[in-house]
Amino acid sequence: MNSRKYENSLYKVEYVETIREFIRATVNRYPDRWAYMYKDVHGEPWKHITYQDFYRKMNGLGTSLLNMGLKGENMAVVGESSYRWVLSYFTIASGAGVVVPIDKNLEEGEMVNLLTRADVKLLFASAKMADKIGSFLDQLPELKYLVIMDSPVDDVDKYLQEKEGPDGARLNAFGSKAEILLQSELIEKGRERLAAGDRIYMEQEVDQEDLSTILFTSGTTGLAKGAMLSHRNLTQNVVNMSKYFHIPEGGRVLSVLPIHHAYECTCTIMTCFYQGATVVICEGLKHIQTNFVDAGCCIMLGVPLIFENIYRKIWHQAEKSGSSEQLRRAIALSKRLNLQNRPSVTKRMFKPVHQIFGDKLYCLIAGGAAIDPKVIIEFQAMGLPIIQGYGMTENAPIIAMNTDRYSKANAAGKVMPGTEVRVIDQDETGIGEIICKGPSVMMGYYKDPENTEKTIVNGWLQTGDYGYMDEDGFVYITGRKKNVIVTKGGKNIFPEEVEYYLLLNPYINEVLVYGKPEESKGDLLCTAIIYPEMAALKEIGATSDKEIASILSAAVEEANAKMPPYKRVRRFEVRDKEFVKTTTLKIKRFEEANYEYKYDDRTFR
Repeated sequence: MNSRKYENSLYKVEYVETIREFIRATVNRYPDRWAYMYKDVHGEPWKHITYQDFYRKMNGLGTSLLNMGLKGENMAVVGESSYRWVLSYFTIASGAGVVVPIDKNLEEGEMVNLLTRADVKLLFASAKMADKIGSFLDQLPELKYLVIMDSPVDDVDKYLQEKEGPDGARLNAFGSKAEILLQSELIEKGRERLAAGDRIYMEQEVDQEDLSTILFTSGTTGLAKGAMLSHRNLTQNVVNMSKYFHIPEGGRVLSVLPIHHAYECTCTIMTCFYQGATVVICEGLKHIQTNFVDAGCCIMLGVPLIFENIYRKIWHQAEKSGSSEQLRRAIALSKRLNLQNRPSVTKRMFKPVHQIFGDKLYCLIAGGAAIDPKVIIEFQAMGLPIIQGYGMTENAPIIAMNTDRYSKANAAGKVMPGTEVRVIDQDETGIGEIICKGPSVMMGYYKDPENTEKTIVNGWLQTGDYGYMDEDGFVYITGRKKNVIVTKGGKNIFPEEVEYYLLLNPYINEVLVYGKPEESKGDLLCTAIIYPEMAALKEIGATSDKEIASILSAAVEEANAKMPPYKRVRRFEVRDKEFVKTTTLKIKRFEEANYEYKYDDRTFR
């Protein structure tokens, strides 16, 4: 249903102040309902864990953590999506300490940097991540414990072996002093303590103003910022979001996005728990369609790239079968007669399309980046409800979203209840920078008062996004600041971070990184314009353009190896003169002359 009559309608919700509070409320309300569906091995039948069983494990784990003397400490979680990841997250955030989610795809140097800067004392890691973590444990002298989030199919005995160091100290299997433990054993030990009357975790007080989570907004050494989110920040985002969107009773939501990200963690993991829905852990991006259907899912959150790929496949299949013109006419008819609100009709008209998501689809939600409005319009015309939202990590994250009963295809969404949005420094068309104020604005950046003061001004969060609002309170995003590259997959690439690694190479004098439009895919290519260090190149006899290009290519590859795949430079261009700079010798990013170049890396192929 998408009707303006619901424009000002809100769902009734239960007010909560802390993560612990909504966990207890849901467990009491739906003890035997499945909280998670998952597979430890691909191809096996779905397994499940009820809310009550999840809560029992959580209390056992929390009891062990507090008896280890970790009360109030910062504890990190890293690994692929699983209910065990969520169990670690909720246990820490509900009275044990402060949780620090870490991107499992970060390179070693980035991960070490974040774990060190976040003062992490304990790290939960999946069994698949154990060897990677073990390779740099000796670089984390403050880390006391590595806890492996083990499943019944994981071979973890090798990680529990100990040996004696040169000084007689006890060392773990990787040769460091951090103690290696298993999540399953900590749960059992904690439950034994609970049975014996230990209430240390169960009776732990949690306040809404307590720091709950430190979420790093990017992951490059020296530049990442850790957004500090309180219980209030997160719960009010969940509560207010639930006024706009209601998961059908007993609904199942497919979790496909990286679980450490604010978008997935708050909007899928927390909101589903708060509303009592079942989260289905997807087996991987290539299994989205089959998992959605065979698990009986009705909702999925994704980045635009996922839905745009599905959209392209629908049209490709139509062209392949010779029915593209028929599909085009059917969509036009549906739009003209507004058939999106008549599901029984659209299911018959677009039967092959509806088979993609099965017969339980309620809504698809796009976020993380702007989606092509045409995709939303045509999906809705085919009877596939889809909406989009807008937010940022520093607001836990949702700032605006379309509701499940009234939406506008071009809009990022309506301002969230309890949140105030302004558009400042508007140009002649009314477009300006979006700022917001409300209960979900972060506490600040961890150990970074300077950037905190720049980002939160008189209580207003400076988003750095440009856009406008219409008379109905819907927010429209027209673009981000030009120095931030936002890919179709919803990834943010900060040029300064990529430049940092490139400038480590002695053959690069200056560099400017930007997003270059790629017409074939409609995405942005991370592109570096390089001004070479000619003196160093001459010393090694590289004087021709071809020789210089070859050396710079190796330099780019060297830098790329230090970054996650989505941040890597896909193309480089070479200029023969210095960049235009400010009086303080900073490259002018918006100077047109700075985007001129002599040749690019394709010239000599």
